[in-house]
Amino acid sequence: MRILFFGRGVISTQYAWAFEQAGHTVEFYVRKGRKETLGSSIELEMWDARKGKQLIQESWNVKLHEEIRPNYDLIIVSVNTEQLPAATQLISTTAGGTPVLIFNNLWQDLNSSISPLSMDNVVFGFPGGGGGIEDNRLRGGFLKMLFLEQPRAGTEPINNLVKALFESAHFKINWIKDMQSWLWNHFAMNAAMETEVLRLGSFAALMNDSQSFANVGRNMREIIPVVKARGAKMDMITLLLTKTPPALLGTLFNKVIFAKGSLARLFMEYNNSKAGFAIHEVVREAKRLGIAMPRLAAALENSGQHKAG
Repeated sequence: MRILFFGRGVISTQYAWAFEQAGHTVEFYVRKGRKETLGSSIELEMWDARKGKQLIQESWNVKLHEEIRPNYDLIIVSVNTEQLPAATQLISTTAGGTPVLIFNNLWQDLNSSISPLSMDNVVFGFPGGGGGIEDNRLRGGFLKMLFLEQPRAGTEPINNLVKALFESAHFKINWIKDMQSWLWNHFAMNAAMETEVLRLGSFAALMNDSQSFANVGRNMREIIPVVKARGAKMDMITLLLTKTPPALLGTLFNKVIFAKGSLARLFMEYNNSKAGFAIHEVVREAKRLGIAMPRLAAALENSGQHKAG
């Protein structure tokens, strides 16, 4: 297949590398001026966990474009959530009928999140990886498993296309029946974690603070009324975060889920993205619904990221 990734971020770069290894043609769309800034290669230091645990260290040549043409088999969008509206707007005017995989976190409902694209031409998924890019060096990695929504009426051909692509690169798909609820739960968890990142200063600090995940659980309990008000069903991670006593939750995350040396921990420690957007979005929705959110609102206030309205 010939695949265009929207942006050359952490997730796009890692999966593009894996697809190229599987024999596909991969290219990147970047904003005007970024092609020269980013250059024609990127230094990789990432863990590939599809078959065991392999560290990839290489300088990888990439092909960047500053325009989008309708001559790809698939466009994959994995950008910061706040960048998605601009991405879908551009794709709608330049890419013709090229199928699109939104490989992204979302807080809006699925339909409005990809407007003006048609839901019939889009499928939603979520990666199983993470990390960060600094000074043109990517540190991170990806797991064998990723998440993809079950086909909706009319999207079966695109789902089959995406399925064939990932399986050709030896990934395993975890099919999600209610992708809307799944993404809302995941976005809420991000907001709960970002609240602690603002308090501590970085994702790496979150991993190394003994009380961090006990507080993540407390933050999540504050968010749950908003998620429920939206009509979302609680998933297993949400139930774990809200039903487990905070002290036990801290031990579980620090000693098991994000144990020292685990890939999940490394992906988080390498994450150098700016925290705060997810909190703003959740707090704004809480205000609209008349739901108090003192822990998250205080985190924004204390960080100087408070916005009126």
